[in-house]
Amino acid sequence: MRRIYESPEPDDGLRVLVDRLWPRGVAKEAAHVDEWPKGLTPSAELRTWFHRGGSYEEFRARYERELDAPEAAELLDGLRESVRKGPVTLLTATKTPERSHAQVLLELLGG
Repeated sequence: MRRIYESPEPDDGLRVLVDRLWPRGVAKEAAHVDEWPKGLTPSAELRTWFHRGGSYEEFRARYERELDAPEAAELLDGLRESVRKGPVTLLTATKTPERSHAQVLLELLGG
């Protein structure tokens, strides 16, 4: 997992943006994003709730429930398959990735 503002590294493998919105100030060509599965991202309602002071533990539980929805579950299974094939780097613009949806995804993927 890395912030999208960091330069791509040769060992990144498949680069997957896991944010719903494209990060400000990042040119698409410079980001070297291979996939952008918006259906894996937290809902707007959940993001708003969390950013207004919701606890990370509750956010995580709610987000994991959202990931059980058919579209998200299918995308998560596809990402798991990609991980089995080789390196995958989750990209996020979040300032604290270790307390974000990207961390939840990383842990669900076995990282």
